[in-house]
Amino acid sequence: MASQKLRIGYVPEHFSTPLAFAAKYFDLDAELISEPLGTGALSSRLKTTKPEQRLDVAIGLTEGFVSDLGKTKAAGHEAGYGLVGTYVESPLCWAISTGAERDDVKDVDDLRGKKVGVSRIGSGSYVMSYVLADQHGWLSSSVEEQAPFGVEVIGDFAALRAAVKDRKADFFMWEHFTTKHYWDNGELKRIGEIYTPWPSWMITARNSADKQQLKDMAEKINKGVQYFREHPEEAVEHITSTMRYSKEDAEAWMKTVRFADDVHGVDPGVVDNTADLLRKAGVLKEAAGGSEHMIATKRT
Repeated sequence: MASQKLRIGYVPEHFSTPLAFAAKYFDLDAELISEPLGTGALSSRLKTTKPEQRLDVAIGLTEGFVSDLGKTKAAGHEAGYGLVGTYVESPLCWAISTGAERDDVKDVDDLRGKKVGVSRIGSGSYVMSYVLADQHGWLSSSVEEQAPFGVEVIGDFAALRAAVKDRKADFFMWEHFTTKHYWDNGELKRIGEIYTPWPSWMITARNSADKQQLKDMAEKINKGVQYFREHPEEAVEHITSTMRYSKEDAEAWMKTVRFADDVHGVDPGVVDNTADLLRKAGVLKEAAGGSEHMIATKRT
């Protein structure tokens, strides 16, 4: 009996272009499922028992997956999924934004004690706000001391943009080039930026996923990455025609991004470094562990 197609969840941003090329040109045998709520939602869909929500594979942000796997471990539960691949080697630039008319938020120093809007608890937008706080020395081990921010769970990117305008949140963090259109059109104001201190995108899979299908998937995505590199004009056309990016922004992003030569497998050192930094930022506890339980497929 033939195996069912893999259900692959992805974030509908410019980073998904090699995945689209793998499906279009290299017969990636999968159902591609867009998840605009980001990595936190992808993690939930990897763990759900609801067939209509279930994902077999998810491609999302390193910090979001490591955070979810660590918190699940610390809570004494089994995640049911693990890291199987490295998608993007370069770090991610997280832009910090507020509403264009907000005179009360002018720069990063104004953010302490304000309300950060996040898509979900445990998402990249949540995790990176605490990394930002750690970098600025706003975290304390004292439980009596006030948290660096109030956290407002808002939802997707559109909802976050509305929240800073309507003052439900004071600022939020999202990928630079995805946000730039809204600085240019006057909807948002840029406050600053922060880079992830780790490779930015990983591939995860349910423990129950067919191993041969995962191997075939990695080979097809590798071909999609190579096609992306060899056809930059087509990549720009795909990004500008299917997503809200200008040609100039798409071309600028392509100069900064570095996809993995081989997406198969994950370096334990990268995961342990990420988990250690998330512990330092107060996102994970010691009981969260590290690569020994998070990685399902190691790089060889």
